[in-house]
Amino acid sequence: AGQLGEAGLVAEALRELPVGDPTALELWNDLHILLANAAAACSLLSQVHPDSALREAAEEGIQELSRFSTDLMLDAAVFERLSAVPGDDLDDGAARVLADALRAYRRAGVDRDEETRERLRALAERATALDQAFSRNIRDGAGETRVAPEALAGLPADYVEAHPVGDDGLVTITTGYPDTNPFMLFSTDAAARRAVISTFLDLGWPANDAVLAELLAVRDEQARLLGYDGWADYDADVKMIGSGAAIAEFIDQITRDATPASDRDVAVLVERARRDRPDLVTLDVADSRYYGEVVRREQYDVDAQVVRAYFDFTRVRRGLLDVTGRLFGLTYTDVPDAPVWHPEVTVHDVYLGEELLGRIYLDLHPRADKYNHAAQFTLVDGIGGRQLPEGVLVCNFGRAVMEHSEVVTLFHEFGHLMHHVLAGRHPWARFSGVATEWDFVEAPSQMLEEWAWDADVLATFATDAGGTAIPAELVAKMRAADEFGKGYYARTQMFYAAVSYRLHQELPADLTARVRELSEQYAAWQPIPGSHFHCGFGHLGGYSSAYYTYMWSAVIAKDLFSAFDHDDLFDTAVATRYRDLVLAAGGSKDAADLVADFLGRPYSSDAFRAWLES
Repeated sequence: AGQLGEAGLVAEALRELPVGDPTALELWNDLHILLANAAAACSLLSQVHPDSALREAAEEGIQELSRFSTDLMLDAAVFERLSAVPGDDLDDGAARVLADALRAYRRAGVDRDEETRERLRALAERATALDQAFSRNIRDGAGETRVAPEALAGLPADYVEAHPVGDDGLVTITTGYPDTNPFMLFSTDAAARRAVISTFLDLGWPANDAVLAELLAVRDEQARLLGYDGWADYDADVKMIGSGAAIAEFIDQITRDATPASDRDVAVLVERARRDRPDLVTLDVADSRYYGEVVRREQYDVDAQVVRAYFDFTRVRRGLLDVTGRLFGLTYTDVPDAPVWHPEVTVHDVYLGEELLGRIYLDLHPRADKYNHAAQFTLVDGIGGRQLPEGVLVCNFGRAVMEHSEVVTLFHEFGHLMHHVLAGRHPWARFSGVATEWDFVEAPSQMLEEWAWDADVLATFATDAGGTAIPAELVAKMRAADEFGKGYYARTQMFYAAVSYRLHQELPADLTARVRELSEQYAAWQPIPGSHFHCGFGHLGGYSSAYYTYMWSAVIAKDLFSAFDHDDLFDTAVATRYRDLVLAAGGSKDAADLVADFLGRPYSSDAFRAWLES
């Protein structure tokens, strides 16, 4: 409330400036620092704080901020002051900030008639409320499945120990990742797997069906009032991809490219599954992960239960800091007395040499009423000479050992945290942190995943209980096993992307039926009848129509990684150039220019296609 009140005073000062006063841009920057600070705190606390009253207050704060921001972006007086800022003496950074601000005003509808502006104002407020409700229903709607103890056959001993039999003779499997993921990989009970995944795929159902339908309609009306052909076109206008039609083309192109590899590997899984079930026609999502694990174990000699013995959580967390510190020349200092929202959160200050760059918070374990995916949240945006960046990693990993896939996820999300901290020294709020086009933001994180697959890197922290490092031969087998299935992985990602794009573009009356059609068109696996995936697909909130960005970024990530010496991923010369030219640059340049600065050429899809076809 204090920062919002202060922002109101700055906005009023901006309105009162004489038209043509060059200080308007500085006040605009001050205003956005205040708004960003308030929004970041509210967003984080609404998702992670254990006190429900505080979470509700944070959500109310987000709504107040949304109303303030909507009013600001429809304020003709502020727009007039910014439009009149003399451009002749602006440096490149200031000119970029000004151009971005004026574009944002036009995209908000400031130049529309009063009736249209009022409708846009109402729609923006409603969209915020619906987005919050969608996320809340997923977060607070965690479910559970009761299964017979025999259904734990095939699960690791520590998992079985952590899931005791209840008074009714059954075992509880929650929809949390540490429960659901191992169960779907290892349980030999096909019926129990189906029951567990059915519960998981009904997160947010039925409440979110109506919430999502209205959210799609609100976004569509917003976009069309602003002259766009639907929300996807509006959203893509400020991304690398440029248009909604280009999203559809990209999804279909990746699907075509991935289909030969997908068909080949799916056939292997079906053939193996038929040894257990001779009458099987095709696999569905209840069986695909289980048989993927079976094939990797039998044909690639990779047993995930053997692998996980090398990934003690505490050692992995320490190893992550050591690896990224060595790679980017950073030092992490523990801050045990820092105020936190939960006792399990750890806090670390980040130094580059003697310079304090910022602070990171690691909130890595599941608990009731907490955000149930994995993401990086901003707590404070870094502004050069004014405030240091603070970022938060919110995940849901078990407290004992990790699957290797979870280690990869941890490296991925930490890539966002590095981006946030390293890009926290710009004077303009617009450039701070992960401030590039949204369809580039995943690329640095996807590239950092490569370090979680390198034998030399893993040997620095992945050890068994006796201290023996994970063998390089095992890592090579893990890599080969991971390469198996990349085609159907890409098809799955394109199914998610198609849901994200098509629901926004088409506004189907029956969301469940349309999602099932998209599954049959794009996914490699049959859906579970009667499930409602879209109700728990949290990315439909923040990412809206742009889930394609994960694969778009993956194309760029493969190209970025081609610049590194794959035999020496700790080559600090390349890593330092990447740190300074891509990560530290934040949003100060277009993403395509950042990549070209680092690679010495425009980005290309060649490395991605070579990987997919290999």
